[in-house]
Amino acid sequence: MVSAKKLSIASHYIRLRRLLKPLSPPNQASLPLAFSTQTHEPTKKTDNSPVITQAVEILQNNDEGEWNQSILHQLLFSSTAACPLNSRHLLQITRQLGTTNRALNFLHWLRANSADSPILSSTFQAIFELAIKELDSRSKLLDLLRTSREYDIPLTINSAILLVRLFGRTKMVEESISVFNELDPSHKNTHVRNVLIDVLCESGRHEHALQILDEMVLPNSQFPPNKSTVDIIFSAFLSKENRVASMNGKEIVDLVSELGERGFFPNSVQLSRSITDFCKNRKRDLAWDVLHVVMKLGGPVEAAPCNALLSGLGRHRDFDRMNILLSEMKENGIDPNLITFGILINHLCKFHRVEEALQVFEKMSLGKENNGFSMKPDVVIYNTLIDGLCKVGKKEEGLALMEQMESHHNCTPNVVTYNCLIDGFCKSGEIEASFKLFDKMKKEGVTPNVVTLNTLVDGMCRHRRINQAMQFLYEMQEGGLKGNIVTYTTLINAFCNANNINKALDLFDEMLKAECMPDPIVYYTLISGLCLAGRLDDAGSVVSKMKSAGFSLDLVCYNVLIDGFCKRNKLDKAYQMLKEMEEAGMKPDTVTYNTLISYFSKMGDLITARRLMKKMRIDGLVPTVVTYGILVHAYCSSENIDEAMKIVKEMSSASRVLPNTVIYNMLIDCLCKNQRVELALSLMDEMEVKGVKPNTNTFNGMFKGLKDKNMLEKAFELMDKMTAKACKADYITVEILTEWLPVVGQTERLRRFLQGYVVSVSTTKNQT
Repeated sequence: MVSAKKLSIASHYIRLRRLLKPLSPPNQASLPLAFSTQTHEPTKKTDNSPVITQAVEILQNNDEGEWNQSILHQLLFSSTAACPLNSRHLLQITRQLGTTNRALNFLHWLRANSADSPILSSTFQAIFELAIKELDSRSKLLDLLRTSREYDIPLTINSAILLVRLFGRTKMVEESISVFNELDPSHKNTHVRNVLIDVLCESGRHEHALQILDEMVLPNSQFPPNKSTVDIIFSAFLSKENRVASMNGKEIVDLVSELGERGFFPNSVQLSRSITDFCKNRKRDLAWDVLHVVMKLGGPVEAAPCNALLSGLGRHRDFDRMNILLSEMKENGIDPNLITFGILINHLCKFHRVEEALQVFEKMSLGKENNGFSMKPDVVIYNTLIDGLCKVGKKEEGLALMEQMESHHNCTPNVVTYNCLIDGFCKSGEIEASFKLFDKMKKEGVTPNVVTLNTLVDGMCRHRRINQAMQFLYEMQEGGLKGNIVTYTTLINAFCNANNINKALDLFDEMLKAECMPDPIVYYTLISGLCLAGRLDDAGSVVSKMKSAGFSLDLVCYNVLIDGFCKRNKLDKAYQMLKEMEEAGMKPDTVTYNTLISYFSKMGDLITARRLMKKMRIDGLVPTVVTYGILVHAYCSSENIDEAMKIVKEMSSASRVLPNTVIYNMLIDCLCKNQRVELALSLMDEMEVKGVKPNTNTFNGMFKGLKDKNMLEKAFELMDKMTAKACKADYITVEILTEWLPVVGQTERLRRFLQGYVVSVSTTKNQT
């Protein structure tokens, strides 16, 4: 019997019960959602709050040995209570005990006083929940799970969900599977299965996840899939490429089809993301099939997934299927939006199919009654079309389209519109027309931006109007529009190309004063210009500034410096750069070797040049036609034609690099100079067999050799070949033949050749 003193304590806790949350432990809000300990049981109003509170006080404020066993037993198990305590009440009590040790002690006491399985299972659920919030929760949960098995206490559904999730997230998937398998079949409901499927998918065990799904989709399944199941499956198998890899395309399509036949479809976001992922990974056919399965089965398809597929198809120029998809959208009542038309027009313009882009543009505003669409183009679509027209040289049509956007659709051109047109006129050299547009945009209240500035500066520099570009820059700066890194890079490059290195250096200093920090491209441009001008000391100074700014030289820049030092015969400096490059972790490439081989070849050190080519192969690089050309030129220059011929044979056999016209020309010219005309003629035959086209220089070299040996008939044959191949004679050809043919009485044949007629004897006889 409970004493009056003990019962009076309850009245104190009644006043505090509003501060207590029996259904949530004190730190519940801080738990991750995945480990939520809230039950799925409905909350019922009871008259047991004072009793629960008093039981918690007894259990919290005393050690197990000091519990008043009789009072605790009467509180919890008295048959005379107005509302007997059940498993839910025990769950509330245990949750409020604070630690797993105290809760376990309570469990031991319960086991000694009750064999009620639901009570013990609920108590164990609360113990699991407490363990999650303590240090080393994973090992504690494993120990607790072993204890529950040892005591033969069944897991509640919530305990199973909690354990499956935690073990899954801590890479203990086998334990998650074991927990699921131990559950009573009636407890393996849809929610529990969803949690396990999610864990299996996250860990890459897709086949096992699909096995569970197969059980759920069986006819008359006790626990069929729900929307959460579908979201988990589609997120796993459609949205991320690392998961898609475990299934082939047909399996994915079959999965979408099987779920679709049961009325489950991916939502618009999932479908759009999956199609985007497939297309990015070159699986456009799979993206096409997945979308069409959903469309065929009547799933909800919006414009977004179609737009994703259109983008993927457009990137690979699959315009036929883009048009098919647009027609299917209309047939299936899927309304395209501005993004749809923007994708179509953008990709058509990107691949210079501007006429087709214009057709799409007209169709979008044609109206449904005219077998088109009722869509008003926006400024982005207009800009895309105008830019596309300008890029294919149709600047005037682009200009007309800008006027149309103002008059027909009340769409105001913006700075991008004008920039596209200005760029188009600049690239065609119509600088004055570009400035007329520039004046118009200011008059219309469209403020030029730095892209406008850079476009005009670049246009003027491309057409050698550098001083005008500089003046324009200063005018814009006075008006408050400053240049950026692109502006200065363009101007510095222009001055370097014009060999005005001092002005390029002045601009570099001006750029620094304007607090426009140089990027690596500016440094590379300046270093290249200085090296080409032979100002290697200044180039070294810029290299030092570049390193101080925190940038490193790349392979291209090292090659430029090595080439500059080689051309100035500073081999020690070139080797210093080579060593520095290798210390920076960069290996010499083909350009590096070609530069060094060229240097030693010009110096007449062909032994070292050949050694370098051998080392080039050892380093895994294949000599190019340029490499062989350097050596052939060197041997021909040293009158060592036989060695040059060996090099050509080697390149065809060992490296499988075919000689080009330049190499054949060098050989033919050298052979003819050495009176070996027959061998030179055989090389011309070889060129024809290998498909190497002769040029004017080839014929000029042969004509020199034939002239020296007065081989008229061969000369006439070559003159006819030259005419047949539409290879135009230059002043050297005319000079050689004019000095030779009139002297030997062949002026008429020379005249016929220069007029484009055949001149050989056999052909002339046939014509008569």
